[in-house]
Order: sequence, then C-alpha cells, then structure tokens
Amino acid sequence: MAELDALIAVYQAAMRPDPAQLPGRHSIMQRHASYRGFRALAVTADAAGQPGAPGRPGPIVGFSYGFRGADGQWWHDVVAAALTARAGQALAAAWLADSFEVAEVHVHPDFHRRGIGRSLVLGLAEGRQERTAVLSTQDAESPARRLYRGLGFADLLTGYTFPGAPVPYAVMGAALPLRPAAAARSPSPSAW
Repeated sequence: MAELDALIAVYQAAMRPDPAQLPGRHSIMQRHASYRGFRALAVTADAAGQPGAPGRPGPIVGFSYGFRGADGQWWHDVVAAALTARAGQALAAAWLADSFEVAEVHVHPDFHRRGIGRSLVLGLAEGRQERTAVLSTQDAESPARRLYRGLGFADLLTGYTFPGAPVPYAVMGAALPLRPAAAARSPSPSAW
C-alpha cells in the first residue's frame, strides 16, 4: 500500500489531475496489477536526489507498468472500437491482438530530462513475448511524445478523446522489440 501511495504521488506531480480523480486512479492501478503479464518498474532517488544511485534507495521518482492487452479490459476495448471505426478491423487486430499495453509511465517533474522515462519504457518492454506495444499519451508535441517516437512508436489514432477525458490523446504502437535511438546513459529501474 505504501508503494502504491508513492506511485500516486509521482502520478499527481507529473499529471496534475483533479484531486477528486486520485481515489479512482488508486483503484485502477490496483486492478491493473492483477492483469496477465503485469510488469512494473520504479526508479528511486538517493538522499542527494540522484536517480538510480547505489546504496539505500530513496523515494520513488519515476515508475512505469504494463500488461498483456486483452478483450474485456477498458482501455483495450475502447481503443479497439475506435481503431476499428477509423482504420478497419484488420488494422485494429494487427496492433491489438498480441499486444503489451504500456499503461503508465510517469516521472516526477524534478527528475525530468535525465533519461528516466526512456529507461523505464525500455526496461518494461525488454524481453516481452507480445508482437506489439501500445500506449496512449496526450495528443500534443511534448517530451513524452518525442520519447515514444524515439523508441519506434508511431501514431495509430490522433485527436482521440477517451470517454471522460478532458483533452485529446494519441494512441501509439510499436513492434517489439523496441528499437531505441542512441541516448545518454539512463538510470536503471528496479522491478517491484
């Protein structure tokens, strides 16, 4: 429970959601942990505030998790319907029938631009047996969107508004294994 509270704190700092949404986010994250193929990683900071430093770990400053996509999962079903409507059943199946869904990637703003997000996504996808990886991110030119493109993700849907979402999203997909572009050394995330 303490770890989940720490993840929610990073999520809150990174995304700045309406505080009324946080209890629901907590429940969603708990449910996701029960999904088939669930994998989660976290990066902690040492007392000096450096990510991934050796020694006793400090607070969580970044995390990611994902799982095998399947019919009956809310995001999977909503995206499958939207992708089918825009591009056809064959394309939707090609991307979603054997997919690893990257559900969350968040880094505390105090730790941005240190390669943490890149390290988390690569670690999460490493060794996965699924054929594709899929995710959604706000549909804007942002560091997150550039990160995903740099790892081989391409837009599958743009301008898509999820039910209840206040802003449009882009749904992105990549073939596995990911093909990372060269970058500076990143901290190593740890599984939890």
